[in-house]
Amino acid sequence: MEPDPGLSAVLPELVRREPLFHRPEFGTRRADFESLIAPDYFEVGASGRRYSRDFVLDELERRHATPHADVWRTSDFHCRRLGPDVYLLTYTLVQGADRRTRRSTIWQHSTSGWQAVYHQGTLVADPLPRPQAPR
Repeated sequence: MEPDPGLSAVLPELVRREPLFHRPEFGTRRADFESLIAPDYFEVGASGRRYSRDFVLDELERRHATPHADVWRTSDFHCRRLGPDVYLLTYTLVQGADRRTRRSTIWQHSTSGWQAVYHQGTLVADPLPRPQAPR
């Protein structure tokens, strides 16, 4: 199967938006997050629990009420077209020293811009390799 040529423009746009809810340039207020996610948005957390849009918005509002350190790095981005203007973006997120998750977000593009319609995080069981001390 040939790679989708349209993804060369979409992939950088979506990478710029991830990790979802961790990009202060897209805002840190509830209204900012409301515009970032679709009205029927939901997610499945690393715990396996399903979270509604309202629950996620309440949690984000609580989290951003006080300044906090948000240390993370991303890698291994892949994008796949699911339908007209609908894309699946997957990647790896490392938070802190040792929490690693695989992330999946379904994004939809419309005349009003990009919105996430679904997100999932899955914990990676194997630990990250520890740096070796020089010998």
